[in-house]
Order: sequence, then C-alpha cells, then structure tokens
Amino acid sequence: MHRYRSHTCGELRAADVDTDVRLSGWLHNRRDLGGILFIDLRDHHGLVQLVARPGTAANEALSHLTKETVVRVDGKVMSRGADNVNPELPTGEIEIEVTEVEVLGAAEQIPFTINADDGVNEERRLEYRFLDLRRERMHRNIMLRSAVIAAIRQKMVAQGFNEMATPILSATSPEGARDFLVPSRLHAGKFYALPQAPQQFKQLLMIAGFDRYFQIAPCFRDEDARADRSPGEFYQLDVEMSFVEQEDVFQVIEKVMTELFEEFGNGRHVTSPFPRIPFREAMLKYGSDKPDLRAKLELVDVTDVFEGSEFKAFAGKHVRALAVPSVQDQPRKFFDGLGEFAVEQGAKGLAWVRVGEGDVLSGPIAKFLTDENVKALVGRLGLTPGHAVFFGAGEFDEVSKIMGAVRVEAAKRAGQFEENVFRFCWIVDFPMFEKNEDTGQIEFSHNPFSMPQGGLEALNTMDPLDILAWQYDIVCNGTELSSGAIRNHEPDVMYKAFEIAGYSNEEVEREFGGMLRAFKFGAPPHGGIAPGVDRIVMLLADEPNIRETIAFPLNGNAQDLLMGAPSEVDEARWKELHLAPRKPAVK
Repeated sequence: MHRYRSHTCGELRAADVDTDVRLSGWLHNRRDLGGILFIDLRDHHGLVQLVARPGTAANEALSHLTKETVVRVDGKVMSRGADNVNPELPTGEIEIEVTEVEVLGAAEQIPFTINADDGVNEERRLEYRFLDLRRERMHRNIMLRSAVIAAIRQKMVAQGFNEMATPILSATSPEGARDFLVPSRLHAGKFYALPQAPQQFKQLLMIAGFDRYFQIAPCFRDEDARADRSPGEFYQLDVEMSFVEQEDVFQVIEKVMTELFEEFGNGRHVTSPFPRIPFREAMLKYGSDKPDLRAKLELVDVTDVFEGSEFKAFAGKHVRALAVPSVQDQPRKFFDGLGEFAVEQGAKGLAWVRVGEGDVLSGPIAKFLTDENVKALVGRLGLTPGHAVFFGAGEFDEVSKIMGAVRVEAAKRAGQFEENVFRFCWIVDFPMFEKNEDTGQIEFSHNPFSMPQGGLEALNTMDPLDILAWQYDIVCNGTELSSGAIRNHEPDVMYKAFEIAGYSNEEVEREFGGMLRAFKFGAPPHGGIAPGVDRIVMLLADEPNIRETIAFPLNGNAQDLLMGAPSEVDEARWKELHLAPRKPAVK
C-alpha cells in the first residue's frame, strides 16, 4: 500500500464497504459521543468521517490531537446504515473504522476556526492566509479560478490564438496609474517598471506578424484598493488581433465570455448577444459607463421640461427623471428610504411625485409643477396611474453618479431587478479627449494608443472634445471587466493625437520610440482587449470583494501580512543599487 494513502478523502462510496484503506489529511472536526470518537478528515478532494472505538489505540491517539493536525490513518470502510447517512457529503453513506494513526504534521492551536465562519476580520485571515485557504469557501473559489483560467486557455486556442509571454521588467508606460519601479544595479539612477499592462509589447507582436496573441498576463499598478480592485497586482486575459475592426474583437470575446459564464455560472442565464451602448447614451440612460442592466429602469433627461421654471430646485440645472412603475401600494417609507439612499450617495435629497388617476400628481414637489410640466413628463416618461417619478438635479456628472445608483437601488426595492442572470453589454464610442477641469488642458480620456474615429482628418478638423475613439468597455452586471480599443498604427495620427494632448514630437519619440519605430516599418491595423481574470472569477463566485478570489492578495493598504511585504532592506543593498533612503518628515 502507498506510504500515505490508497484513496483520497472525497472518493470513497458505498461500493467500497469492507475495503481496507489508507487516508491522509487534516483533522477537520472531532465529536465525542459516549467515548466513541467521530473525526472529520479533510484533504483537497473532500471530507470523510472516521470512527475510533473506545479502548483502542486509535481512540487514544486521536483524542489528544488538535484540529488541523495532519495524520495518516488506516482502517476499514463501513456502511453508516440508512438512518445515519449524511446527504450533505458525497461520502455520506460510509465511514472509516480506524485501526492505526500516524501523526504527519502536528498543529498548534489555530487562531480561528476552519470548519465554520467565526467572523474573524480580514487582516487576521490574511496574516494566516494558508489557514484561511483551507476553508471550504476559499478553497472552492481558488479552484474555480484555476478551472476558469484553464477554460480560457482552451477557448482562446480553439479560436486560433497563440499564448505568448511578454516582459515583466520594462520601461514606464502611460496607462493611467502609478508604476511600480525597480532600481537597476547595473545602470545607476535608472529604473525598470513593472508592466501596468503588456500594451506596447502585444502591439509589437502584431507588427511582428503573429496575428492572434493572448496571455493570462500579470499586471502591476500602484493604486488604492477597492472592492473590485486589488492593489499591487492583478491578472487579465490579454488579447490582440491583426486585421480586425471593432466587431471582430467583439465576436471573439462574446463567444469566450458567453461560454465561460454558462459553464461556471451555476445555471445563471447569460443574455446574448451583448448590446452595444454608446458612452453618452449610457451616461444619460443609466448614469454610468458600467451600467447594471439587471435593473429594468432607465433615466430620462428632462432638463428641457424645466427650462425657465420658477421651481428653484430645478431651475438652470441638469435634471434627470426615473419613472418607477407599479408602486401604488408602496408605503411612504419606500420613498423616504430611497431619499435616504440618495443622500448616502451625496445628494441633498430626492424629489419625487406619484401619478394618480387622470394624470394627477401628488407628493412633496407636485405643487411646484405646472400643467405644462405635467403634460410633458407624462408624455416623455410614458406615465400611467401607479407610477412614481424620482428626480435628480445639479451638474451633469453629479446627477449621473447619484441617479445611476438610485436607478439600481429603486429597481431592487420595486421588484424591477433580475436575479440569477449575467447581463453583459459593450460601451462604445468613448470620447477621444477630455478637458482637465483644474488646468483646462486637453487630455486623453481613455487609452492614448487608440485610433480616433475619422483618423487624421478628424484630428485636424474637429473640436477635440467632439472626436470619438474606437474604444470600448465590456461590462457585466455593473462591473467593468475590461477596456479595449482598435489601435492607432499610423505615425502621423499618433503624432497629431499626442500634440492635441500637449506632447511635442520630441516627447512622443522619447516616451514611445520603440512603438513609433515599429509603426514606420509596416504596421497592420490591429486591436485588442484585456478582461480582468480576478473580476470574472469574482462574478462567477458571487463574491463582493475581489480579494476573496485571489490566493495571496495584498490587503487594502497594499501589504502582504503573511510574508511581511513591503519590507526594509539593509544598507549594503541601498549602496549596491546606488540609492539612499529618504523617509517622509514627521508632522
């Protein structure tokens, strides 16, 4: 028999009764019932119940061991009997009567329970992440991640893509976040940068003629944590294709995402094809460029309805309305609750009216609305008796943010929200440029390597703020999975685009010399995208926090509490790197 096991803990069934077996695993739980010990033994594959009878050497050995001790046990597979079957376990029809025990790895008293959620805080869990990963939920999430990545690879290869690796040590790149810098020992005063994304390299692969590239790529960004963003590093399905237009990219990614979410979504429906929603339309209808389409409600711009209005709350402001049907039976606390939610989002309050028979409006602001206002709202919003209308007024961006959140919350509270479904969409037609409100400078609003719609002619003749780009985002259930673009592969277009954003030709050549040089030697039209693997798994696992899907994440302060990173280095290392520490002044 094998030194450690003849079977795994998850594979034994009723057909194995009377078989002599050897198992190894962790002591998951122990129960003493009148001197008879019942032990749950756990390994990667599952859980099985052990039995140690009173007066046996096995009972004596197992009674003193701490939970999470690693043991090898020998014994015989026994039937539990119909009355004692555990339907919760695949091994629930059998148990192992133990005859011999060997301790393989002793365990100290564990700092939190493994076999139940004891509410331990995240910092403690990350400090002992190797224990946290033994928990069923965490183990399941990490195995889901492994299976998803394997499936992605299979699906990409099936569509003719080739997996290629790109450098980790490279130069800085303007991806919109801070770089992690690595000092060079051989080149004093110079630094490598960890890649925020393999952007330039994957474009260079297209120029080199490889046609279809993908990679499960590690990316590094020195940015703050959020529930859907882990600080430090993340992984993405990095994709680039030659001789393609926007729709070609969409077809590839839609197929992968649809198959992936159907395979691992536990029966949740995937709506397909994915709608294409222009950026400006998304901001008006949903208040967000990552709309949650499970909410069936839409916002409507009613600014013109209140032009010249004497109602001071709306006069001279951008006004967005949200019509919610069939709320005639909702109590006042429904309306007050949404008002409180809006305040939590930054609003000063939430105006609303009810619609009664004969289009008679009631509610806090009904008396301020003229007959013309009412008639226009009824027609614009398609109001009928039983509707309620909620209003937000202010600056465009502020109203969009607040009313976008109210839209989703109202849908959930009013029964207008779809459950158990994945609703994808593409957000398209992003502005190429935007104005910095503080400096007035024209800046890139998205990826600087994107092709402007209209090419060089648009850059030369149009107001920069009116130019759209061949840029797109893929969104699922209100979570942005990725940005992508058809790339700018023409040097003249690149020079002009960067000129509009305030870069001289010399600066462009200094920062992007490699790319420019490549463009001058025959670059094919190409485009790509990079859906986030961590976010994909987060949605499939139905986890609200992305760190629950990563084996060893940094905490919210970008620290590795298990390994002690970031850490200080000794003086010799500073000298070797031609650096000297400079700590911030104490305030």
